[in-house]
Amino acid sequence: MAAGVIDIGSNSIKLLIGEPADGGIMILESLKNVVPIGRSTFLKGQISQEPINLTISTLEKYKKVLKEYSVTQVFVIATTAVREAANRNIFIDTVRRKTGLEIDVLNVGDIVYYIDAYISHKLKDSYPVHNKNLLIGEMGAGSLDISLLKKGFTLTNMGLALGALRFKQILSRVDGSREELAEAIQEYIANEFAYFRSRLPRVHVDDIFLIDENQEFLKAILPNKQVSTNFFQFTVTDVERIIGELSSKGPEEIARAYDLPLENADTLLPYMIILKMFFSLTQNPHVYILETSLAEAVLANKVMGLELSKRYNKSNQLLAVAQSICEQYNVNIDHAKHVAHLAGVLFAGLAAHLGLEENELLYLSLAAYLHDIGKFISNRSHHKHSEYIINSLNLFRLTDEEIKMIACVARYHRRGDPSKSHLVYNSLAEDKQIVVQKLASLLRMANALDHAYLQKAKALKVVNPEKAEITIEVSTRENFLLEKAEFNEKKELFERITGNRVKLSINENF
Repeated sequence: MAAGVIDIGSNSIKLLIGEPADGGIMILESLKNVVPIGRSTFLKGQISQEPINLTISTLEKYKKVLKEYSVTQVFVIATTAVREAANRNIFIDTVRRKTGLEIDVLNVGDIVYYIDAYISHKLKDSYPVHNKNLLIGEMGAGSLDISLLKKGFTLTNMGLALGALRFKQILSRVDGSREELAEAIQEYIANEFAYFRSRLPRVHVDDIFLIDENQEFLKAILPNKQVSTNFFQFTVTDVERIIGELSSKGPEEIARAYDLPLENADTLLPYMIILKMFFSLTQNPHVYILETSLAEAVLANKVMGLELSKRYNKSNQLLAVAQSICEQYNVNIDHAKHVAHLAGVLFAGLAAHLGLEENELLYLSLAAYLHDIGKFISNRSHHKHSEYIINSLNLFRLTDEEIKMIACVARYHRRGDPSKSHLVYNSLAEDKQIVVQKLASLLRMANALDHAYLQKAKALKVVNPEKAEITIEVSTRENFLLEKAEFNEKKELFERITGNRVKLSINENF
């Protein structure tokens, strides 16, 4: 069946309608209207009324086109300009009320998920995507979204404030010679990449794939560099040559030299400087640009059912991200993994008793991995620092509310209970607060069972979860006195929530 994707970007709104055809998708309709939402977001921090009105009128036009094609499956996505707007919830609600369309605001992890699945499909016969360590970047008008994938698993996601609309705004605020403007832009881009490089895990990068839907633009700047219908391949020599040609030219000269629209000419130099920066992240002599777009990747996902295999599903990707974050913040990874395992066993045995849903195991697992992350700042009150750090993370395909829940579960892994002064916890709906307390009660017990950070608990079993007294059986031949004393303290929250007693049993004969 045909489906439609509407992509609300920083400078334009696009509509793609397509259907499955010969193992791929056939594009039936492609429309694009300039709607500079990012112009107000990036300058004022929120979307002003004019682009909101223009968005609604554009969406109404697209609805008529969708009706002409009898398309009922419509997916509306939004990226940086909406994501960063202080009034994004008002914007989303206004669009829903006026057009009936629901907007899915994608974070960097969401974007790379769709692109990774599509790249894997497009290159399945020519390149082993999930056997390599790849940097994947999507260059939009408002941001450069980058992810590092290690053999198919995401290690880090980051959005850099780099894009055509951003550069236009910078150039409009500064004054100088062409050479001085070029130097200023280069410094701005270098600063963004320096931060990204500082947060990049120490992994050898095999290849870099960048996503750009504008083939005509690429053909103009990189003649004879098209390797196939799928992608361009170019070297640092290509980029340095073009940068040298552009540095002394004005927009009119650039437009003439490369046969480009004048409105795109002043962003060509920043584009090439970004490409040059990527070469500092890999020893590979080539960087690849694929002809595709986020909208096309999402459309393929919807009409073809493109999904990454279970091995690369949302949960496994997030756990890979969590482990990478642990390494960045010097967390004891053996302790983090062990607590996550023990928490998972407790969840399996007690979730039904607590009334927890299966999907809530992911929140518990992530909180278990990240509960000690605050020690990077200070061991004193590290649970508070953990909450702050987790709440600021860009976690793969999770909503702000889900991230807050994980942050709170990690915060309450010690003794303190929620109070009115805890802002993150109190920003959650009451039903989510209850889930946080239930998950925190499991994390407290799991963490207590590795109190010495020595992974003494070799096996764990929940016995008689339906009875008034629940037994937690630990298999160990080591001295477990500290862990037992800590467990007897930390079980109190679970007992208070459930009304059940909990007894720790030590099994030395295993």
